[in-house]
Amino acid sequence: MNDPQFNPETDLNFDPDGVPTEPAPAPEPTPPLPEAPHPVATGRVNTGRFEPVRQLYQRICSEVSKVYVGQEELVLSTLVALFSGGHVLIESVPGLGKTLFVRTLGKTLGTKFGRIQFTADLMPSDITGAPIFNMKTQEFTFRPGPVFTQILLADEINRSPAKTHAALLEIMQERRVTVERTTHQLEPPFLVMATQNPIESEGTYNLPEAQLDRFMFKVMVEYPTAMEEVRVLKEHSGQVAVEQRLEDEVATVTGPEQIMKAIQLCSQVLVADELFDYINNIVRQTRSWPQFHIGASPRAGIALVQGARTLAAFNGRDYAIPDDVGEIVLPALRHRVVLTAEAEVEGHQVDEALRNMIRTVEVPRM
Repeated sequence: MNDPQFNPETDLNFDPDGVPTEPAPAPEPTPPLPEAPHPVATGRVNTGRFEPVRQLYQRICSEVSKVYVGQEELVLSTLVALFSGGHVLIESVPGLGKTLFVRTLGKTLGTKFGRIQFTADLMPSDITGAPIFNMKTQEFTFRPGPVFTQILLADEINRSPAKTHAALLEIMQERRVTVERTTHQLEPPFLVMATQNPIESEGTYNLPEAQLDRFMFKVMVEYPTAMEEVRVLKEHSGQVAVEQRLEDEVATVTGPEQIMKAIQLCSQVLVADELFDYINNIVRQTRSWPQFHIGASPRAGIALVQGARTLAAFNGRDYAIPDDVGEIVLPALRHRVVLTAEAEVEGHQVDEALRNMIRTVEVPRM
């Protein structure tokens, strides 16, 4: 998975048209992806300019796996959201290594990272920051809160009241904080990874629909497999500080500037009209499906298009295909639809209903 010749400091330099100013070293020959259509047959020629993004994605996954075990869906969804400019909502029980993942990802990406433990008494100013009176200057000085980072873990976000949730809306959508009529911009890239416990409901506040829609993906993190859990026991049962392991074992493979260049390049992946229609049909079908009381918003379609573009770039392609959509359709839709009361009484699950619905949508031939 590692490419020792890849250097993100030089290989991720693009001109305004997205073409590398310095050609990346030739990758090792790999068999063609089975899901990719023949580029000549479709009128699209893969120029290879997305090869640096593919190599960067593989390098990040390789470094993260040195410390963080398993949970491939979480890793993939988070990286797709990061390189698409989105955020991730994680639903899992405690103790599955979410904080470790955020710290490992921050070290690998060369970005700042932070964590906020949400509680019932957490106030909006506790996360955004507030003006503090300076006795020496006799003036108020803004003290930034913990949201002024680049990768933020909002742990147990549903334990805080609605006014604290509302404080995150502008931050997640606009990447800025407004305090006392003064706007403070956040340093890009900015990714929020919020978690909530699916079991405990006492002392929690359901996230409003407006905030749920701000998350690009909702990821369901399950318990590790038997082999993965044995590896966790072997690697993390010693008395070695996490900071020491991150320093000794995990390398920084990129930085904020290179990430922003890669994000810009991912947005240039070609999406055919047939794929736009396919995504639109999926989203619109959720609004008329009998098991759904509320369907997905147009923002769901935007998330699918952006995610498909990023996945195509991760695979070194300059065009998206229906399989890219199929890989992220459940994380992109499961928090944007609401089951009817009858479906809940009958024991249906959101993912099950979505799978049944998606099978009814015709996949375009591309």
